[in-house]
Amino acid sequence: MIFNDLVDAIGHTPVVRLRAAPADVTVVAKLELQNLFAMKDRVARQVIREARENGVLAPGAPIIESSSGTMALGLALAGHALGHPVHIVTDPRIDAITLAKLTALGCSVHVVEGMTSNGWQSARLERLASLREEFPGAFWPRQYSNPQNPLAYAALAEELVADLGGIDVLVGAVGSGGSLCGTARALRRALKAAGRSAPLRVVGVDAVGSVLFGQPDQPGRKQSGIGNSLIPGNLDYAHIDEIHWLNDREAFAATRDLARDEGIFAGNSSGSVYQVLKHLAATVAPGTRVVGIFPDRGDRYVDSIYDDTYWQQAGLAELPLRTEPLHVRYGTEVSGWARAEVPSTPRKRLVFVESNTTGTGMLAFARARDLGLAPVLLTNRPGRYPGIGEADCEIIRCDTNSADGPAAALRAHFAPDEVAGATTTSEFYLEAAASLAESLGLPGNPPAAVGACRRKSATRRLLADAGLPQPVSTSVTRAADVPEAVAAAGLPCVVKPASDSASTGVLLCTSVEQAQEHAAKLLAITHNVREQAVPPEVLVEELVQGPEFSVETIFADGALHLVGITRKSVSPPPSFVELRHAFPAPLEEAEYREIEQVVRAAIKAIGLRHGACHTELRLTAAGPTIIEINARLAGGMIPELIRLAGGPDLLTQQLRAAAGMAVELPRGALTPTGVAFITSSAEGRLASLDGVESARLSAGVAEVRIARRPGDPVRPATDAYDRIGYVIASGDSVAQLDQSLDSALGRITVRLTND
Repeated sequence: MIFNDLVDAIGHTPVVRLRAAPADVTVVAKLELQNLFAMKDRVARQVIREARENGVLAPGAPIIESSSGTMALGLALAGHALGHPVHIVTDPRIDAITLAKLTALGCSVHVVEGMTSNGWQSARLERLASLREEFPGAFWPRQYSNPQNPLAYAALAEELVADLGGIDVLVGAVGSGGSLCGTARALRRALKAAGRSAPLRVVGVDAVGSVLFGQPDQPGRKQSGIGNSLIPGNLDYAHIDEIHWLNDREAFAATRDLARDEGIFAGNSSGSVYQVLKHLAATVAPGTRVVGIFPDRGDRYVDSIYDDTYWQQAGLAELPLRTEPLHVRYGTEVSGWARAEVPSTPRKRLVFVESNTTGTGMLAFARARDLGLAPVLLTNRPGRYPGIGEADCEIIRCDTNSADGPAAALRAHFAPDEVAGATTTSEFYLEAAASLAESLGLPGNPPAAVGACRRKSATRRLLADAGLPQPVSTSVTRAADVPEAVAAAGLPCVVKPASDSASTGVLLCTSVEQAQEHAAKLLAITHNVREQAVPPEVLVEELVQGPEFSVETIFADGALHLVGITRKSVSPPPSFVELRHAFPAPLEEAEYREIEQVVRAAIKAIGLRHGACHTELRLTAAGPTIIEINARLAGGMIPELIRLAGGPDLLTQQLRAAAGMAVELPRGALTPTGVAFITSSAEGRLASLDGVESARLSAGVAEVRIARRPGDPVRPATDAYDRIGYVIASGDSVAQLDQSLDSALGRITVRLTND
């Protein structure tokens, strides 16, 4: 076979039957060491290609990674072939051969000088962080948590099935968790698809002194490419049934045995796997097929594993040397070869149908991982998401704007029992997520109720049927009908689209002509910013006078709980852009209870019964008047304000609800907390934002975040997308909070270019 380039030559490795097995047991080695450099060539190719396709890795941009050997070589290979400079952060354990290979391929190698809090691994990650600041726009493959790491081994599993057919036991070393977990998952799916009913048993091999499987960390261990001082995100315990630990002496001795007995010159991770394979060969039932993954060659270890002088200097002979594993309870500290069953709860997938591009969007993926869930993003265009390359989220491209696109994508990638829930942080995909959840029998709101929230005219009809207070509102589908609608609403009136988000298209109109002109403009829009078709419908509504509030609620154990009420401040007419929020809102007890009563009735009328709800209202002289009900979390950083004020982390609780987990709502005293958004007073291109550091130092300020860069276009805010950044602060009272926000904003100057 002739390949177009070296990258295509990765994989296609042979399987070899080992001699150390009785005739009635098949024990084979998958020689991943026959890749151009080693097994992680597969990961490097997958990660880099995926990053390029998703727009995360720009042409010619640098690649920066922490690696002790094989991943570094894979990145050097794939990065060099695809035109990217590669920076490798490593430690003094790197061998001369690997260093020579990396240098020959043009890599920049950065060697840390000493361990930090979590051994060599944390020292390397700290150096990597400084390099990322030095090289903005560089891509960090994140081999320990990038979902593309385990996904890269689907091809390995396919090769095993093609070469061997049925497999009973899979054995592999564990470092980042990607190779064994990824191969095991794909292999189980492939065997099931082939009609094999017998379960696959997966045996992991770790190093004594590694924290991966409940052992205390011993940073001085000598083994390379196996074990870890940190728990990587790609280690999914649900895919591993049994774990073996070998100490340095046992691993190195087994590696020498592998060369002498089988003629395979390999590294210590392969040697450790070989030792476990020999044990299984002698203990499994006749007819069993056992496969071991051999990751890398032995040339990197000529002056360690294969060097008697090194053995003597390292004191390896002083370590225990067992010929059989000691069977222990999981969690028992071990010093030599031992094995234990791995207690595991399957890591379920939490599926996001698209996401916010800012705010909670990327944060939600991290929170999902914190809950023990594996986030999956279904998207039709990954490149729209800044930061997606560091979100540790599996990306599946599909047509999210089609009715059956998300469900078809999930069926192609996961078994039904692998998915815990379906959700979204994007207003535009609430209906799609609800429909997907319903089709899979997962927790969620009725799609009809979510649709009624998205289609504001439907909201108005349901509230009217329930006799609840709301603005006078008329739905129009032709500009010619606007005068009659204005007559019903009165002037000034609000003209807005029936389904959009972030105050887009909402305008206060002071004349019939202006209302008619704006309605015609909105009716001419056929698709929104997510390329979704929009209904040809506009609402002409009464302008409701009174302070505006945001009411956050969430269902827990089937009951609706009021989390809190936020005071909202919006821009002066004619637009309605949220510029400041304060939580909790300063309200009298009677006002609070009246608002709660109306909101509860409104949510019941709409038919929502799951997860978070965000209701907007104005408090008029006659009482609360409902403006909008949304089947989602609030925007405008309100969930973060509630968390910082001492309330629940609503984002985490919403994810828990989506995954069918119990919602937790701690109660306690709240500290007034608020956000003020930074906007421009004129249109142009941003030259600089002066005074940001000074604002960060202002009394009471907790955070200042800027969302725009020099050169970006800015303008006075007409919707939420025009906001440049924000300041978050807290105080002993709402009045003090406002003073802190005013002071911080006063220190920030938006400067525009003269171009």
